[in-house]
Amino acid sequence: MLAYSVWMRVRVLYFGVLKDVCGCEREELELADGASVADLLRVYRGRFAGREGLWDSIAVAVNQEYAGVGDLLRDGDEVALLPPVSGGARATTTATAGPSTP
Repeated sequence: MLAYSVWMRVRVLYFGVLKDVCGCEREELELADGASVADLLRVYRGRFAGREGLWDSIAVAVNQEYAGVGDLLRDGDEVALLPPVSGGARATTTATAGPSTP
């Protein structure tokens, strides 16, 4: 009996810095049927050697719902990869007591 792999296709959306890292806003990705979010992240860790740490802090949403690494994916799912958001420089102010004199 011949064994064969069954594949599924998911649509992956990139946000923030991931658009620059991946070089696009979205792509279709084929994974083995029954793949999990962890399997998908493993693909990206392998694809972008030297940036493995980036994938440790990624939030993942599947079909617009946050997902955990153990969640299973299905054919046709939309997977959003959301990097952590960093803020800009903080504005600093100095308070003075009393009115200023010319």
